[in-house]
Amino acid sequence: MINMGVLPLWVEVIVAVFLVLSSVFALIGAIGLLRMKDFFQRMHPPALASTLGAWCVALASIIYFSVLKSGPVLHGWLIPILLSITVPVTTLLLARTALFRKRMAGDDVPAEVSSRRVEKDS
Repeated sequence: MINMGVLPLWVEVIVAVFLVLSSVFALIGAIGLLRMKDFFQRMHPPALASTLGAWCVALASIIYFSVLKSGPVLHGWLIPILLSITVPVTTLLLARTALFRKRMAGDDVPAEVSSRRVEKDS
């Protein structure tokens, strides 16, 4: 059973700092989303900010519950680890889809990189 006693002040300060830092990352991501000009530039700030913000919230949660239970509580790392894997993959898929749509619309975009090797005639 969890002891719902009063936590030391230093724990509350550290947890508060990580939670405020998480909100700062969210704010920076939102500002970056508004300031960027096109879709491809707008993808980066929210993806980076959400991942860093999730790490800060997870760290705050781990510190809080570890001190509360007087032992390590590490299962909170699962969420930011999964986000660190899935957010870049999702961002890549969104970028490739947007690039494909621009190509189909006839916009001027970089040429597709072929996975086949081009052999030169000797």
